[in-house]
Amino acid sequence: MKFASGINRPPYETADGYLQTTEGCSHNHCLFCTYFKDRKFRKSTIEEIEADIKQIPMYFGAPKRIFLQGADGFAVDYDVLMKTAELLRKYVPSVKTIGGYARIDNFYDKTEQQLRDMAAVGFADPYIGVESGDDVVLKRINKGYTAAQAREVLEKIDASGLPYIVNFLNGAGGHGYGLENAHRTAQLYDGLHMTMVNTSMMTVVPGTPLYRAMEKGLYTESTEREKLEEIHEFVRCLTNDTIFMNEHASNLFHVKCHIPEQKEELLEYIRKFMEKSDEKELRRYRKRITRAF
Repeated sequence: MKFASGINRPPYETADGYLQTTEGCSHNHCLFCTYFKDRKFRKSTIEEIEADIKQIPMYFGAPKRIFLQGADGFAVDYDVLMKTAELLRKYVPSVKTIGGYARIDNFYDKTEQQLRDMAAVGFADPYIGVESGDDVVLKRINKGYTAAQAREVLEKIDASGLPYIVNFLNGAGGHGYGLENAHRTAQLYDGLHMTMVNTSMMTVVPGTPLYRAMEKGLYTESTEREKLEEIHEFVRCLTNDTIFMNEHASNLFHVKCHIPEQKEELLEYIRKFMEKSDEKELRRYRKRITRAF
């Protein structure tokens, strides 16, 4: 099997089998990102995918879930995704669901009916890197779409019944813009039925375009206190019935809980964490983890 940029997946996908459907990233211009820079974007052919599927039992045994590899494995065409599911049923019958990273624009060319068909053959819970629901922030980090476009896509996925996961990039707006980012991202997600909201905290890594912008005074990073205030406000504004996951290495605290049932408990936890936190210690942590990205 081949993995052009190694294996990348969220922490909760460790028990999966992996299958490459794309190389690189179809956008590859997010200013904060350090991943998938070693390859130009390319879609795998169905022949390559089939050859790799045949090897999955040798490498991963009998996995129940496949997590597609590449920055956005859902960028491949609908027909290829459906054929991939068919080949997995043929060669790896243990597989029940298929996930992977995805961008909002991976779904522009897929109709609601096609997404419904994908759900029927086992596609479930793609991790969609929405990042923010604020157009100022989306432009600031160069995501390549607007909040209105993100909402249109998420509504289409929601209506199709395909389970999905979204994220929130805490601190993406930079110094002084956290509460706006929290409000507008919670507003973007209002009324939707995602399986989970996953969060991570902005970590400005040396060598990235965002770091160079910061050196030039064009971007000012949020303080760690600001990030905590922002995540508190985001949780306070969330209206969804979903799982809230805050377990990425970039996060200052790690929790997984269900909202709204545990919302007040989570808000109280964040408040207490802020009370006992020291900005200097938190900044030391932020500096240390830049090496991981």
